Amino acid sequence: MNFTGSLDIEALQRQLTDLMAEHRDLDDAINALAEQAHINQLQIQRMKKKKLALKDQIIKLESLLLPDIIA
Repeated sequence: MNFTGSLDIEALQRQLTDLMAEHRDLDDAINALAEQAHINQLQIQRMKKKKLALKDQIIKLESLLLPDIIA
């Protein structure tokens, strides 16, 4: 049994969970800003860019945790 390997997987899973929560929170914040009377488009644009970067990180971590299996 590779004990350090399981620690790495657990760390990646925790990081993935944190990134997904941050992505969800950012989405909620973007929606809340968009509903305001005075919309700050620049701030929304920056938040959306950060959200996309988080999504890229999430996809990379998911691919490390769930490698493609060729059947």
